[in-house]
Amino acid sequence: MGKADLHTHTIASDGAYTPEELLEKAFEKKLKIISITDHDTIKGYLKGKEKAKELGIELIPGVEVTAVWNKREVHILTYCFDEDDQEFRRMLLNQKKSRVKRMERIVKKLQSKGLDITMDEVRAEAGPGNIGRPHAASVLINKGYVASVAEAFIRYLSTDKLGHIKTMYVSVEELVKIAKKAGGVLSLAHPGPLYTQSEIDELMALGLDGLECIHPSHNFNLQRSFSKIAERDNLLITGGSDFHGKGKKDYDPYFGIVTVGDQHVMSLKRMARRRRELTRMNN
Repeated sequence: MGKADLHTHTIASDGAYTPEELLEKAFEKKLKIISITDHDTIKGYLKGKEKAKELGIELIPGVEVTAVWNKREVHILTYCFDEDDQEFRRMLLNQKKSRVKRMERIVKKLQSKGLDITMDEVRAEAGPGNIGRPHAASVLINKGYVASVAEAFIRYLSTDKLGHIKTMYVSVEELVKIAKKAGGVLSLAHPGPLYTQSEIDELMALGLDGLECIHPSHNFNLQRSFSKIAERDNLLITGGSDFHGKGKKDYDPYFGIVTVGDQHVMSLKRMARRRRELTRMNN
């Protein structure tokens, strides 16, 4: 069976590699199926489609959407959507605008703590990508405030350190509605370090289709536990390396190793096909 990595990032958000470079590396790792799941943008996926065909890699439409639930941010991996769906596209555009406004508030908060950081510097780090906290972390590293991205988050950029910063991200409920209408399938990203079992149950009750059971932040026992929950509740099992590239995260050594079998991809695609057929019937 082929190996699949359903969680990767490119320079379209906070990754280090272009979509083409990422696909070349996937080919080297003998991955048969991948999904480019940049944060709140499908630009990386769209740009990588031609290269994927050239290399004989199946590229699953994907995006990691930042949504709001109970006044906190939740990352939802969304797959197999109609990339031309206008409502889905508008949602992603609004997400991009919300990211910029949120970063402006983060920069002001960091400045209030005496840190020399500007929005222009964060924009320069983001380049063509959707702006996010890792780009602010890079500025702090460049200026010697911290030695690593991990330290930047621990000292300055974690939710605990920043406190509540108002955002205009899509709600989980609205995302489920928009994504499913576009034929998409939704999976809760890296739940292990972030949620209690009761919180996971509440999120699933909102209409999510699966759990990212396989992730570098989950040890073997946790992966097995989540997989059993998914099987018990008839949920999809998704997984991947959360690859960013060039030491962007500690997870990078797991590219090509933390994968799911193609039987899970087949289940995901079957659900997406049924959803698209249902949407066509209702229209």
